[in-house]
Amino acid sequence: MPWNPELYDQYKDVRYRPFYDLAALIQPEDDIKAIDLGCGTGEQTSILAEKLKGSVFLGIDSSPQMLEKSKKYENEHLHFALQTIEEAAASEQQWDLVFSNAALQWADDHEKLFPEIIGLLKPSGQLAIQMPVQNENVLNQILMQMVDEEPYASYLQHFKRNSPVLSMDDYAQILFDNGIQDIEIFQKVYPIIADDHEALYTFISGTALLPYLERLNEEQKEIFITEFKARIARRFPKYPAIYAFKRILMYGRKK
Repeated sequence: MPWNPELYDQYKDVRYRPFYDLAALIQPEDDIKAIDLGCGTGEQTSILAEKLKGSVFLGIDSSPQMLEKSKKYENEHLHFALQTIEEAAASEQQWDLVFSNAALQWADDHEKLFPEIIGLLKPSGQLAIQMPVQNENVLNQILMQMVDEEPYASYLQHFKRNSPVLSMDDYAQILFDNGIQDIEIFQKVYPIIADDHEALYTFISGTALLPYLERLNEEQKEIFITEFKARIARRFPKYPAIYAFKRILMYGRKK
């Protein structure tokens, strides 16, 4: 799936607030070995590497477009690699910190994946993860309704990607069962104040909408986008509007 870093960064301020909240959960330790799963452009990885002085960081991402932007952040302590989250999770490497901000919602089967990710941690290693709670976010709900309807279901050849994000109870159990202690899990709303429905469309068009739009021809895409924007406008009839975007954050240490 081709990512557009410029479009993604249009809401950079909104996307960075949860990153800083997640980074604040990490206990500062110098000279550690850390991995960022789904590092994107690498800017956030570089910020985190600066916080943890002397540490060696690896940022991995499956998007060549995003990683192209990471080159300017590389140094002797910070490296990047083209790799999927699943490939990294299946490796035998061990880390003092496994970090992932707004990326694991793109990886399937969290019941299987999360124990593998926890398995990357050294004893006393830290785990810090943040993801949008897609099933509870209104724009994602509008999208899921549309892809189940005609003619859009046929346009998409009945493609639908259900969110793999689990409940806080589920993640608490997975972390506990796999030897994580000092567990912190919470959901937080990161409000987006939109001046019109175009702003809300732009926000989701750079992420969750991408795998659907790439499956449509130009005519179908125009029809789909027009209807999607119309549904946003009906759902948010007054502006400025608040979009209560929900995210889940979790932290813990390996025993």
